[in-house]
Amino acid sequence: MRSAALLLSNLVDKARESLLERDGLDLPDVFDRFRRWAAGAPKDVGLQTEDVLTNGQPWDRAAALHFRTNGRAAGNGSLMRAATSAVYFAGAGQAGTMEAARRIAALTHGDRAAWEGTAVLHELVRAALDGADPDVAVPDALAAVHPDHRARWAVVLAADWHPDEATEFNGAVWPCLGSALWALRTTGSFEESLAAAVDLGGDTDTVAAVTGMLAGAVYGAEAVPARWTGPLHVPLPGHGDRVLRALDLAALAEALAKAGPSVATSGR
Repeated sequence: MRSAALLLSNLVDKARESLLERDGLDLPDVFDRFRRWAAGAPKDVGLQTEDVLTNGQPWDRAAALHFRTNGRAAGNGSLMRAATSAVYFAGAGQAGTMEAARRIAALTHGDRAAWEGTAVLHELVRAALDGADPDVAVPDALAAVHPDHRARWAVVLAADWHPDEATEFNGAVWPCLGSALWALRTTGSFEESLAAAVDLGGDTDTVAAVTGMLAGAVYGAEAVPARWTGPLHVPLPGHGDRVLRALDLAALAEALAKAGPSVATSGR
């Protein structure tokens, strides 16, 4: 199952729980679950995400306050956790999945650049799960990006762009997604794409996670090497000794794909 290869991080599981248990997108509930996750001292939580989830502000103000205070909020964390929502909303069509991505990204990232990048990632995953080449889907995705951000996104998503041309560290949303698409475009397998992403250096875990979402949607879970899935385990802060393994992630992906909205049911 291609969507099974997308589900990797702990924040992914928090969103998964909310989407399935609340039967759709309940933003206050998602934020509350994110906040409880952050209180469990997870490993390597991003500074921006940690600040938003611990600043004591309500769900609809926390990210905006961080952005006003710091002036920068285009980190790649909203991309890293997008696997769950990308699978869940894949049946909702381009407009449905991109709008859901924006709303979820805005919970922790006040800069619209992060919203639009996450929306593009959602759409590229949707296209890949539908059997299309994500590269071919880029122009239509860009056409749906907010006009104020379209030109900058067009640069890093261009077919001839290379990560060496990045003007920011790949912890930023633009080169992170651009590098992931580059890694997919310039390789021929799931494993090769992940290796290319890691070899870029920098924020390797997030760039590789985003690459894995795209490559997983293209190649499917069967393309993930068994030597990776065998030892895979995802401890869940705040859940005692609970650990998700490869079969658990596959089951979650199947549940999300079945439960998500469709174009017909969403009225789009």
